[in-house]
Amino acid sequence: MYRRAARLVWAAATRTAIGSASGGPASLRAASTTEVQAARSRTKPSADLNSFVLRTHTCGELCAAHIGQEVRLCGWVQYQRQDLFIILRDFDGLTQIVLPQEEEMSTGKIEVRLQHAEVMNRCRKLPFETKELVKKSEALRMQHRYLDLRSPRMQYTMRLRSQMVMRMREYLCNLHGFVDVETPTLFKKTPGGAKEFVVPSREPGKFYSLPQSPQQFKQLLMVGGLDRYFQVARCYRDEGSKPDRQPEFTQIDIEMSFVDQMGIQKLIEGLIEYSWPKEKGPISTPFPLMTYQEAIDNYGVDKPDTRFGMKIIDVTEMFKNTEISFLHDALSHTSGVVRAISITEGAKLLKKKDLENLMKLAKAQMNQDLTFFVLPTDGALKSPLAKILTNLEQLQLCQATNLHKDDVLILAGGDKAKVSAALGKLRLECANILEYRGIALRDRNTFNFLWVVDFPLFLPKEERSEEYESAHHPFTAPHPDDAHLIYTEPGKVRSQHYDLVLNGNEIGGGSIRIHNMEFQQYVLESILKEDTGLLQHLLKALDSGAPPHGGIALGLDRLIALTVGASSIRDVIAFPKSFRGHDLMCNAPDFMSAEELSPYHIQVNWPNKIHEDSTNS
Repeated sequence: MYRRAARLVWAAATRTAIGSASGGPASLRAASTTEVQAARSRTKPSADLNSFVLRTHTCGELCAAHIGQEVRLCGWVQYQRQDLFIILRDFDGLTQIVLPQEEEMSTGKIEVRLQHAEVMNRCRKLPFETKELVKKSEALRMQHRYLDLRSPRMQYTMRLRSQMVMRMREYLCNLHGFVDVETPTLFKKTPGGAKEFVVPSREPGKFYSLPQSPQQFKQLLMVGGLDRYFQVARCYRDEGSKPDRQPEFTQIDIEMSFVDQMGIQKLIEGLIEYSWPKEKGPISTPFPLMTYQEAIDNYGVDKPDTRFGMKIIDVTEMFKNTEISFLHDALSHTSGVVRAISITEGAKLLKKKDLENLMKLAKAQMNQDLTFFVLPTDGALKSPLAKILTNLEQLQLCQATNLHKDDVLILAGGDKAKVSAALGKLRLECANILEYRGIALRDRNTFNFLWVVDFPLFLPKEERSEEYESAHHPFTAPHPDDAHLIYTEPGKVRSQHYDLVLNGNEIGGGSIRIHNMEFQQYVLESILKEDTGLLQHLLKALDSGAPPHGGIALGLDRLIALTVGASSIRDVIAFPKSFRGHDLMCNAPDFMSAEELSPYHIQVNWPNKIHEDSTNS
């Protein structure tokens, strides 16, 4: 039985080797986790972890070479055992301290024999233990984040993140001459894009905005002749949190002058390869490249997960003369298609309820009707439509979709974009079901990087389809081959926008920028109908001899989360916000009294109870 001890301890001790005839256990000091050891292995040999502090060694570095030396250790008491041993823990690992006895123990190769110990602080009863096996809700972990950070998983993640960022800095600054520039956090409202947080000023009616990204500043730095800029940038968006998004996040922000799309892609491939953790295995460059249209046609999304197949198959041609009513109606429109995805051994792995749930999902979320074909072992195609199709048509369908015995085919008809999007979501949902059934499709230790290019420059607005909005942002340059269409058919113009995708997640996006003032003004005013008054500073800068330039921003939080296999970016951020954007540890955002708001000329329509509480306080 372990007796828990919650005390911060400083110990100075002489290390003693104690062996057994059979060799005994490798060491009585508890080894650090594999991940922490892997993180330590990336530390440069010359790195001194014990300078300027009270300890002489960390709890994870002592080995047989230190036998007989006097050492001083600092850390937390992990637990005390049998009144004979203290397990001391720090960021680097665990060391067993043996309390002096009349006789030495006969087991263990390495121990620290205690000479002196000083309790430096005591603590309350903790809400949870830092052991990985102890299950804790995310809300509890976030409420006591300073305790959660003690866990081996969080220690590993925070140190790996630090080391990857440092390697990125080395690659950009030391190897390629980039300049690290900090840009303002207090900015002004910008047109389009995501919602921004506003910050009141002491001037009546005037507000700052927190920047969604350093986009305008990085372009201004190119006008200023810095040539190569980067920043580990804090960015803000007033949007709901998701597993891969929260109100404040971090980007590796990059911009270069006199560069093209291929140059940016080559730079980023080298950056990731240079900073990639060795224990995650090598990555191969250059990364594969796929056009936006290929991604939509084959996977139904612009950030495809290429770790597994199940691609979308177009079977429009074989149904062009069909008498099946819903398919005939679908193909009566210019953009009508019939498309399908095939699920290998789906007849064995998918239950009837699974198929029903897929149909409900498609109808509820995408307003899309589906039909299923099952090819059992007897080879007789089963489907509500099977009796309508001739034997030849059934054979053609099986051949066109490469359907084998025990496979299931999901078929949908309608507008091409809508059908592709629906099947893209169903493809991922089927992968979830299959993995729940024990089929390994998406290995977290496999890292499939992919460039997606040739995005549309503009998209129709959802509420007013005759108007356009930027697919990326309004400073993106058109594809050179489509630039002439900007004045006549802007909806057909491709852009010089590129996304970096990893395992079905967008981890970076960038573009070559518009560097001509007249052209930028035309896009803003004539196509996007934006008020250029908000961007006069940028337009004047472009009119001051702006060089051709382009860049990219990598989502650092997403990249680290995928690298370590975390299910949410909140697991790789030291002090994250909750799903609702709240800081559960310090209760932010919080209320401010009318008196506190007065200097900012702000009045709030308080709910009655809150108003009474704030007045009384």
